Amino acid sequence: MKYISAGTEAEEDEFLVELSRLLEEILNIDLQQIILSNSKDKAQGTKVKVRPVLLKEELVFQETLYLGTQVFHENLTADKMRERILERLSVLFRQGEIKAEGLEATVLVSKKGKVTLKVKRTAKTSEARKQELSHNRTKQYILMDGTPVDFLVGLGVQTPDGKVNKTRYDKFRQINRYLEFIEDVLEALPKDRTLRIIDFGCGKSYLTFAMYYYLHELQGRDIEVTGLDLKTDVIKHCNELAEKLGYDRLKFERGDISTYEGATEVDMVVSLHACDKATDYALEKAVKWGAKVILAVPCCQHELNSQIRSEVLQPVLKYGLIKERMAALITDALRANLLEQQGYDTQILEFIDMEHTPKNLLIRAVKKTGNVIKSKGATSDISRVEELLHIEPTLEQLLNEENTD
Repeated sequence: MKYISAGTEAEEDEFLVELSRLLEEILNIDLQQIILSNSKDKAQGTKVKVRPVLLKEELVFQETLYLGTQVFHENLTADKMRERILERLSVLFRQGEIKAEGLEATVLVSKKGKVTLKVKRTAKTSEARKQELSHNRTKQYILMDGTPVDFLVGLGVQTPDGKVNKTRYDKFRQINRYLEFIEDVLEALPKDRTLRIIDFGCGKSYLTFAMYYYLHELQGRDIEVTGLDLKTDVIKHCNELAEKLGYDRLKFERGDISTYEGATEVDMVVSLHACDKATDYALEKAVKWGAKVILAVPCCQHELNSQIRSEVLQPVLKYGLIKERMAALITDALRANLLEQQGYDTQILEFIDMEHTPKNLLIRAVKKTGNVIKSKGATSDISRVEELLHIEPTLEQLLNEENTD
């Protein structure tokens, strides 16, 4: 075991050189994981995880920064990641844990600034990890290929022995990505009582069943989940499958999002593929209920496409396809801003969407804690956009009506 301790400025310089050499040695395919913790300023981040990832046969290092209920990812080269880790340990974190093939190391920074590096060499246990490091490797999934999960078997995604059907692997990947979005916001959901969830426009409910299984079976949460859809045959099939699986806290109802009045308090609202203004009604109800978490994948954003007018942007808007895509992006950007006005930390993330396009956008909003004052500046910013484009988003109208009731 190698042990280095630094207290003076000269010793600290020697320490940084030694740590830099160590990072240069292990930032390759042999790295397993680096965790930085014990933050000096939680407003800048509470924890960082670093792991190697192969993207299109190129080895990069993914940093995951945890900031409250939010998670931020960034992929960097080995040199850039080495600089980033040195900076993080110099400025923000007091502890680092490094694991690689044949090596374990710990970095400690005391409150007085004394730094300590302990390095332990171990025997390497594997020859090649390239296959294992594929970005889509099975071990990264929450639900794993080869391990049967009752609802996946029931929905035809897996065979009874747990193998993912080749024709359904994209759906399997989508389900796991969706669960990762939920995993990131677990801490924002209440633990001391029944967790109430509504899934608006649940459709065939692959993701509804996945959410129930993950929260109830894997996380052990006490939950009640309601799926709402307009298709009678779909609702019937989903209720039959839920009963067959013994998912007694999962039910499906036929109903319209805009007129739904079946709840007074909901902790999490999900709206995946609710068409056009149906997404706005789902978001408005989530805000009205004070939902802690909102997950929405909008589609068919037609409303603003018929409204947008702008002399300045006319050279761009005269192309129908461009106008349609701009309208969809502006619709979702304004929705995210309106949720922020209502006291939510909001992100727009890329989601694997098998229903309409290969990739789509997911709006994830987490309600801030404490008393949140509505930002007048944010309101005026949105108003300027609306005036420029001559648009009136439905969600804003619904929220204004809610606030005047």
